[in-house]
Amino acid sequence: QVQLAESGGGLVQAGGSLRLSCAASGLTFSNCAMGWFRRAAGKEREFVAAFSLRGPSTYYADSVKGRFTISRDNAKELVYLQMNSLKPEDTGAYYCACRLNSGRYYYQGSYAYWGQGTQVTVSS
Repeated sequence: QVQLAESGGGLVQAGGSLRLSCAASGLTFSNCAMGWFRRAAGKEREFVAAFSLRGPSTYYADSVKGRFTISRDNAKELVYLQMNSLKPEDTGAYYCACRLNSGRYYYQGSYAYWGQGTQVTVSS
């Protein structure tokens, strides 16, 4: 059974940092192009960051570029999202996901597996 489990969310003041983790099990983690999405209250879920399917290339939403960093540890089957200089508009539920194809990295439909999400709240 495939499971993706996010952790590391919480309440932080604007300008602060958080590191989210996503633990994978039940799949061949090295085959996954992992990604992070988020959903703010009342809004659609949106792309945040992702790895390419082949190789170490990474992609970021313009809104987080330069502040967030996605990384992974294949040996531990973990993917991280380091979030710095957080803003109130970064508030939302953050989800990790696994993509097994070369579909659009920013498109939710390209991802086969999803975690349950972890809440991030940034106070002003």
